[in-house]
Amino acid sequence: MAAIEKRSREDWQELDKDHHLHPFTDHKDLHKKRSRIITRAEGVYIYDADGNKILDGMSGLWCVNAGYGRQELVDAAAEQMQELPYYNNFFQCAHPPSIELAAMLKDLTQPQFNRVFFTGSGSESNDTIVRMVRTYWDLMGQPERHTIISRKNAYHGSTVAAASLGGMKSMHKQSGLPIPGIVHVDQPYWYGSDQSLSPEDFGIAAAQTIEAKIREVGADKVAAFIGEPIQGAGGVIVPPDTYWPEVQRICDEYGILLISDEVITGFGRLGEWFGADYYGTKPDFMPFAKGVTSGYLPLGGVFVSDRVADVLVDKAGEFAHGYTYSGHPASCAVAIANLKILQRENLVERIRDDIGPYLQKGWAELEDHPLVGNTRMVGLMGALELVKSKEPVERFDEKQGVGGIARDLFIENGVCLRASGDAIICAPPFTLSHSEADTIIEVTRKVLDQTLKVVNE
Repeated sequence: MAAIEKRSREDWQELDKDHHLHPFTDHKDLHKKRSRIITRAEGVYIYDADGNKILDGMSGLWCVNAGYGRQELVDAAAEQMQELPYYNNFFQCAHPPSIELAAMLKDLTQPQFNRVFFTGSGSESNDTIVRMVRTYWDLMGQPERHTIISRKNAYHGSTVAAASLGGMKSMHKQSGLPIPGIVHVDQPYWYGSDQSLSPEDFGIAAAQTIEAKIREVGADKVAAFIGEPIQGAGGVIVPPDTYWPEVQRICDEYGILLISDEVITGFGRLGEWFGADYYGTKPDFMPFAKGVTSGYLPLGGVFVSDRVADVLVDKAGEFAHGYTYSGHPASCAVAIANLKILQRENLVERIRDDIGPYLQKGWAELEDHPLVGNTRMVGLMGALELVKSKEPVERFDEKQGVGGIARDLFIENGVCLRASGDAIICAPPFTLSHSEADTIIEVTRKVLDQTLKVVNE
């Protein structure tokens, strides 16, 4: 007997309107349009209740890295649920899936990482970071070192601590955030600057805003700096190559902890296993989620460096933090199977050597369109910015909602991309074929033409 009733699209939409509060949604607007009901998926495609086939250029929510319809992952979940559907990792207990996954993850990352703390999501992972960072400095006899530096327009999750780490003004305004002890500096967004500096000089200058903030707060009060290797939800902000080496220098010089938020970039999105590998940083923490299971089941975690983990193990006593579903056995089993797929099919290397460069080439060529001011893509993570004028750069009025217009036109044309303001974001599954990449580029050019027509009317 099926758990889900068979209903018409209209019935699903009515039930959704009456009973379901969506994340990050203007419900008044949604109720006018009604929800798009997604019913199934296969490969890189999703299908709605009307049978429309849509190329998912966002991998769900940056997470379905191995693509849809992976029976191996379904089987891993089912087998684990039959054997041990749930048990916790509290009270001096553990189970084979979480232990095996922790050991497997250790082998995929940098040598300073030998231990993992499991969570249920990226938001929970970054909440854990705040607890661990501050506990570490307490145990080191420096309890005044509680301030964490983050960046404006960053996204680190939507729970209270994670949203505080993030630099999204709209989230802070609605929720009375950030909590005390979290401060923000400028993002490394060269295209959004006055462009008076070269990208190389701008990258160094952007990093040095961290150093200025350390001096402002007091070096003896700063605990850590957190940053996404490439800012995702903020518009795929790709830093100049000079940025992360300077950030590493600053963290090393002042002895503060470096946190590389790998929730989006982790597990291959940039053509390396982690963003820290791509940029050559040596972080003390790496929060992760999304791609570890390709989104098939919820799972997150934090890589904790020996520098921190050894102190927690030796000095903390009970670390009073954790979640009911930390290291859920079925989620861990799916993660193990998912990582084996990425390894066996060389999907990370494929992004670096094949499909990544292929899609990047077509994406860069879109910059010749009169509506496109800038294109950028690393691995399979890119954005293009819609502008009113290229030279000088003139933005559309925010009220015009040009990015939202384009996003809706993409769906009408059979491709799902995302809008972050007037930036159109692309992050397809790692299994994307060359012909499917061609479809993304062809549809994007068509949608740009349609959007230009709308804004000129």
